[in-house]
Amino acid sequence: MKNYDLLVIGFGKAGKTLAAKFASLGKKVALVEESNTMYGGTCINIGCIPIKTLIVSSEKGDKYEVAKQNRDNVVEKLRAKNFAGLNNNPQVDVYTAKAKFIEDKVIEISASGETEKLTAEIVVINTGTVANVLNIPGLETSKNVVDSTELQKLETLPKNLGILGAGNIGLEFASLYAKFGSNVTVLDSTQNILGREEVVVANLAKEYLEEQGVKFILGTETSEISNNGEKVVVHTKEHGTFEFDVLLHATGRKPNVQNLGLENTNVELSERGAINVDEHLETSVDNVFAVGDVNGGLQFTYTSLDDYRILISYLLGDKSYSQKDRKNVPYTIFISPTLSHVGLTEKEALEAGYEVFSKELPVANMPRGVVNGDTRGLFKSVVDKKTNLILGATLFGKNSEELINLIKMAMDNNIPYTYIRDQVFTHPTMGENLNDLFNFN
Repeated sequence: MKNYDLLVIGFGKAGKTLAAKFASLGKKVALVEESNTMYGGTCINIGCIPIKTLIVSSEKGDKYEVAKQNRDNVVEKLRAKNFAGLNNNPQVDVYTAKAKFIEDKVIEISASGETEKLTAEIVVINTGTVANVLNIPGLETSKNVVDSTELQKLETLPKNLGILGAGNIGLEFASLYAKFGSNVTVLDSTQNILGREEVVVANLAKEYLEEQGVKFILGTETSEISNNGEKVVVHTKEHGTFEFDVLLHATGRKPNVQNLGLENTNVELSERGAINVDEHLETSVDNVFAVGDVNGGLQFTYTSLDDYRILISYLLGDKSYSQKDRKNVPYTIFISPTLSHVGLTEKEALEAGYEVFSKELPVANMPRGVVNGDTRGLFKSVVDKKTNLILGATLFGKNSEELINLIKMAMDNNIPYTYIRDQVFTHPTMGENLNDLFNFN
């Protein structure tokens, strides 16, 4: 049995960064990744980077086949770079193999019919998530039903694309594939999309998606999936049947813990199947940690990187940084235009007992919006009347994915809204509109 200082299962952001750090300190590290198509983790291979590469190609007017080739080139380059970065390090052993716990800190790896046992002083589980598959008859057995990873592998653009699920993933693919020219239909059991967002923004987003050609069938329950030849047939209780060339099921993702052998350990799972961790990401077993999406937290690459910071603080630092210190995590939904949010909505703030200032600023009123030739969207701010501190903001418009980070930093540092209101910004930019967004006079 081989012994290491650190053993990481999964090549995701937190784990690979931790492996590189420990190796730089002269520690002996093992990193186990099941698939040679996942070096670098979800973001690089099947998530953020390839999807945003497709989005950029679509905005340039590239044909689907050209865009897919661009996507594949970017992914292959980054995957190779990530693999080489650790595989070429003499302190790191990279294993392309399946990993399974047989004891608390003993892992059996298997590849090509051969098995080997590894152990380490510190074990980190970094296996991410997998697509959540609803219990709908025919969903797993029908032809041409795909998840988001499989959709990206299609060599030709589906003429008629069905999307089961109006969550963030479903909406991003709906917007993207409509731009490429697919006839897109989104089906969901909810009555409204983006139910957690500001109502005015959610309504605008639906309007813009419909203008792009996306059709919504909401408030409907899917009862069965079947095939009519090569076509996919979706049977609903309320609206009859729909037929597509390809059906994407985008009904969320769940922690990837199946077949890890956790039943052979004292590692505890939550009711939702995530690995339970404390504020320092340690499981119920000493020196066994779970980082990234697998621990049930926010499913973002940047929170996975922050998990790395927590582990570094705990294992190599003064233990001063933990999950309790993480605050005001922003996010962006990459529909067109981009929709970004941080903090509370106005409804959430009022329900929490705050007295608030709020303001809505249409992008059509922004000089840079006119210059860009894209006046779609709306910015909204929510501020505490008593303290002048920012409670939240929703930015729906071009470049929102960049601007939301400025507001996050202001919130983190308890900077009053008046600072942004009176700030000197360059012109003409989207950023200068924050002056008006936080002017409540």
